[in-house]
Amino acid sequence: MDDKTNFVVYCIEEYKVAKGLDGRGVIDLFNRYRVIDYIRDYYEALHTTGRQYIVDDISMYIEARQPFMA
Repeated sequence: MDDKTNFVVYCIEEYKVAKGLDGRGVIDLFNRYRVIDYIRDYYEALHTTGRQYIVDDISMYIEARQPFMA
């Protein structure tokens, strides 16, 4: 796996734990709101931040898209 793929897996796991979700729930959520594309596109900035920042950033990204993609 490349660095971006490893980082996507890390983000999925951290988000899962932080939000008390199971793996399938996170994947469904990330697919619905294209979070994996977001993580890959902004890898350079995101991978330099901490776990809590990443979880909060993903949460804000999803919340900002809910009215448009529900």
